[in-house]
Amino acid sequence: MKILASVALALLLSAGLAFANADDAKWIAQCLKDNKDAKVPVEVITKYCTCMNNKMSDNETQSITQWEKTHPKERAECDKESGWN
Repeated sequence: MKILASVALALLLSAGLAFANADDAKWIAQCLKDNKDAKVPVEVITKYCTCMNNKMSDNETQSITQWEKTHPKERAECDKESGWN
């Protein structure tokens, strides 16, 4: 699990994508962990989690996994943007 999050974080940083802050990194890492069993490449999951994180308010207290359940429009947009579908 930690390996997946570490690999994804390294991919993000090497791709030149930067997190707004450490809190964003924490939420994205949790999203990666929550989706570790998905049958898609880690790059797709990383894009999805980053997209969802960017759509959420900075004051949000729910995890990305919790938030996506009540925001189907945003989830569909991030599915498309990440190539998940």
